[in-house]
Amino acid sequence: MAKYQQYEEYKDSGVEWLGEMPRHWIITKTSRFFKIAMGQTILKEDLVDDGRLPVFSATEGNHYLGRINYANVNLEKGDLVIPARGNSIGFVKIVEEPSTTTQTTIYCKQLFKEKLISKYVYYYFLGSKRYLFRFTQTAIPQITTEEVGNNTLIVPPVLEQHDIINFLDYQVIQIDTLIEKQQTLIQLLKEKRQAVISHAVTKGLNPDTPMKDSGVKWLGEVPEHWKIAKLKWKASTTSGGTPTTSKYEDYYEDGYIPWIRTTDLNNDKLNETPVMITAKAVRDSACSLLPKNSVLLAMYGGAGSIGKHSLLNFESTINQAVCGVLPSEDFVPDYLHRFYEFYRPFWMIGAAGTRKDPNIGQDNIKEAKVLIPPLDEQKKVADYLDKMQGHFDSLTESAEKAIQLMQERRTALISAAVTGKIDVRGWRASE
Repeated sequence: MAKYQQYEEYKDSGVEWLGEMPRHWIITKTSRFFKIAMGQTILKEDLVDDGRLPVFSATEGNHYLGRINYANVNLEKGDLVIPARGNSIGFVKIVEEPSTTTQTTIYCKQLFKEKLISKYVYYYFLGSKRYLFRFTQTAIPQITTEEVGNNTLIVPPVLEQHDIINFLDYQVIQIDTLIEKQQTLIQLLKEKRQAVISHAVTKGLNPDTPMKDSGVKWLGEVPEHWKIAKLKWKASTTSGGTPTTSKYEDYYEDGYIPWIRTTDLNNDKLNETPVMITAKAVRDSACSLLPKNSVLLAMYGGAGSIGKHSLLNFESTINQAVCGVLPSEDFVPDYLHRFYEFYRPFWMIGAAGTRKDPNIGQDNIKEAKVLIPPLDEQKKVADYLDKMQGHFDSLTESAEKAIQLMQERRTALISAAVTGKIDVRGWRASE
């Protein structure tokens, strides 16, 4: 913040986290300028597609939950909404159109519009969020209207509020644009990484290799000397089970044998798992110990889970929702794992079941065709993809760090402006 000037005179605010504030600003409580209350009870069945009023909800990350035709709580442009429960506490939002809100959200309606601009308060809440919205430690974190009303509020003269708003509107847009570009880069890197994997495991690394029709529509042409076979002809599969938790002391307490669920699969090489079971659990259940270099595939859970995969880097048991493809002399384990990373979207073609989220079974995996290059080529493909993954991971990590730094810069800039640590009077965008 060194390039920005400070105010000429400051005074002690009397608030520890705030410290000094510009001498001519006033300090008060939020309840002095706002009517603060909880939203109304709205049930899912109250929502209609063509409803007149959008509905805010803390459970939806402070976005619109849906629409409703009538409401007891009517919000207007400039009102503020603050999630009161859960992980979204303190993520204030300024209302842009007539709307309403649920009982999970606190709303603030302005009382003296000529003395305070709600957009300034919106920025003030954003910049001071970590100090203002201290939630009650309960099973579900929550804040109350009283706590919001008692929050410290510092109020500059109205003209300065306009200056602060103009400054932050410009700066936030600039930073958010840069963040969006980095997020776009991360998505492009993800897509490029997948394209590199798909090409390597289906076309090979040599662009001059003669090709043949695979006979599989979604595969197209593949290298002429590669084999195509059903997995069951080249490797064995297995699954596991879940020891009953009703015998926790016998089956889980002091366990030392790893046990893997679909939630533990990481779409990468798996080096650890959080749950251990006992030898008795293995003897009494369908669990058996899988060797290192098994390829693990999720079979249950619909499109969000089916096909999640890991290359097992240690001996472990698995539950019934995971299929283990055991090591085979026909496959380099890392190549087969990469092939299934490419194959993941295709599992849903054969998924079925009466549940909301269809599943696949071992038979789907056994019957599915795999491409089998010579072992030396499999090794080269696996090594190449490991190298490329390192490259993409490095670029992604750099972009994520850039986003984090920009988000921190955004918060710091907002905080400095709304607490008077910098003087933005007379600031112009051309500067």
